[in-house]
Amino acid sequence: MTQCADLPPCSILLLAGGRGQRMGGRDKGLIEWQGRPLIAHLHRLTRDLSDDLIISCNRNRQQYAPFADQLVQDESNDFPGPLAGIRAGLAVARHAHLLVLPCDVPRIDAHLIDAMRQSAAQHPARPLMLRHGEHWEPLLCIIPRALLGTFDGAWQKGERSPGRIMRGLDAQALQCPANDPRLANLNTPELLSQQRGVSECP
Repeated sequence: MTQCADLPPCSILLLAGGRGQRMGGRDKGLIEWQGRPLIAHLHRLTRDLSDDLIISCNRNRQQYAPFADQLVQDESNDFPGPLAGIRAGLAVARHAHLLVLPCDVPRIDAHLIDAMRQSAAQHPARPLMLRHGEHWEPLLCIIPRALLGTFDGAWQKGERSPGRIMRGLDAQALQCPANDPRLANLNTPELLSQQRGVSECP
């Protein structure tokens, strides 16, 4: 495990538990991009950053197992959304903070992840979310595990938006440039095809 000396250890959650509606119902994390499944790109980027790599998946657990230390799934089988996966990840995380990344951002790079962790360490009791332009990215975030009860309480009251919960907790914003290519969300066949010729980040 590779950890920066000035950063506390963190658990990492890769979200791959969605219905894949924009992909025609296919399991998005297992769709190939540049010759490898999307989940493999995120695994390569994050494997050395934590000894607690978690994947949220609701199907194909055998295919995901080699990429994780732990697998979690939603409480219900009706694909209730990413907040369900985040709650499941918070519940099993072994470290005080959980770094969350969706499986369909394979162009995110180590520099941005390091910047997220550096920023979160400055205010460790508050969640952190990326922003680009005026747009929040609630699935690219770092959440203190101590907030699990708050997330669970919001869920029980009917909240399904992780972004609303974190904004209500005075979330920190790590500002990225508008249209930052590292945040390209490859969640449709067309976007995957358009990005096939783009070189991977080193």
